Amino acid sequence: MAAGAKQRLMSELKDLEKEKWVKIELDDGNLFRWIIGLMVINSESAFDGGYFKAEMSFTDKYPFSPPTFKFTRPIYHPNIYPDGNLCISILHPPGEDEQSGELASERWSPLQGVETVLRSILLLLDDPEISSPANVDAGVMYRDDRAQYNEKAKESVKVSHQDIPGGFTMPKTLDEAPPAKVADDDAFWVESDTEDNFGASASSDGEDAEMDDEDGEEQESEEDQEEEDEEEDEVEE
Repeated sequence: MAAGAKQRLMSELKDLEKEKWVKIELDDGNLFRWIIGLMVINSESAFDGGYFKAEMSFTDKYPFSPPTFKFTRPIYHPNIYPDGNLCISILHPPGEDEQSGELASERWSPLQGVETVLRSILLLLDDPEISSPANVDAGVMYRDDRAQYNEKAKESVKVSHQDIPGGFTMPKTLDEAPPAKVADDDAFWVESDTEDNFGASASSDGEDAEMDDEDGEEQESEEDQEEEDEEEDEVEE
């Protein structure tokens, strides 16, 4: 079981290392404990610019058992407890829960993965579930005074910058940089035009020469025919 969990985690870690919106380190090299920097790169989000540090832990039964997730600093949010623990359906054990009303499709399953969890958390930050909040005050403020709530979110973002690792630059956008300009671009077009002109000249010259030859041959044939006709007339006379 542990071997399967390690293989799965190594594969997921390798894929997530390519992403710009998350930074992952292993806690003392322990594959079952991840230190995560979850970045909000969305100009429309109240938490835009945030670098939210968190801990994620796995058991040797992963992916059949869900991981745990906890922010290391408090975030003022309806679904985040004051100690940083998170209330989100995808981290709840598989199966339906009649008491909470959560469907099996909303909860953890082996088909889920770390990336799915992290993306769900990013969505939850901007679209909280306030019907059963972990932080009641935050839920009420989100509902009744969005402007003040957004100010609280900005405060959380500012505090989160204390956890940005030294030498690390927060990305401003998730878009890839545009491709580099082709070197000697102007020369490229000049060369292309020259080649086209030469090509057109060679082709047209060849066609003109063939047409001249054909015209010449037709003219010579007509002159020969006229001479033959004149000779026949002289003989008859």
